[in-house]
Amino acid sequence: MTNIKTLLVKVPAITLFFWIIKVLSTTVGETLADYLNSTLGLGDNGTIIVMTAVLAILLAAQLLLTKYVPSVYWATIVAVSTVGTLITDNMHTNFGWQNWQLTILFGVVLIAVFAIWWAQEKTLSIKTINTRKREGYYWVAVLATFAMGTAAGDIFLDDLGFPLLESTFIFLAVIAVIAGLWRIKVLGQVFGFWTIYILTRPLGASFGDYLSLSKDEAPDALDLGAQNVTLVFLGLIVALVVYLSITKRDVITAE
Repeated sequence: MTNIKTLLVKVPAITLFFWIIKVLSTTVGETLADYLNSTLGLGDNGTIIVMTAVLAILLAAQLLLTKYVPSVYWATIVAVSTVGTLITDNMHTNFGWQNWQLTILFGVVLIAVFAIWWAQEKTLSIKTINTRKREGYYWVAVLATFAMGTAAGDIFLDDLGFPLLESTFIFLAVIAVIAGLWRIKVLGQVFGFWTIYILTRPLGASFGDYLSLSKDEAPDALDLGAQNVTLVFLGLIVALVVYLSITKRDVITAE
């Protein structure tokens, strides 16, 4: 049996492919939640139960692996994205939490996870996720970023009423600035990575809503339908994951 200290790094390298699939997964998380909730009529509680069960199965499979497997990793990301969206939407719609309160709440959760992670491991580097303990911290942090990013994005989309396409370009511009500062080492690697990781959630959500929502829901939306957008983006994710599985361009080794 493989010792947990000799596991290969369980997450992908941070390449352009990573960010493309991350945004696609985020968009799917938004549209899939809408499709299951509204189109299939599962409702808030039914959708949360179904997707939480799916996430539990995928996360168990991911944690049992001894190396990074693109298909399992990215399927888990899609499930986490959907569940993170559902948690925030449920707390906002059914329990009266305001979006700014949820942003702060999950921001505090994320900071707490990082603090415990650092105290226990003395590193937050993605390249050192080669034990199941570190991977556990990683997945809790990922879930918190999706929940936080959902709430932060809804401040723009719902509370401030920014048009969907305009919001998409705003988030894209902010991400580009942070990426530039990260590249010239004004921002640290850990801060730059997780900040962009959070911001890709509202970016993908606003773009997904722009493509999928009806004109009645958002005047500037394209009304392509949640099911259609979900299927197309899932197809793109599958194609990219197959490519990465064959080429192994995003596989990294432990430090």
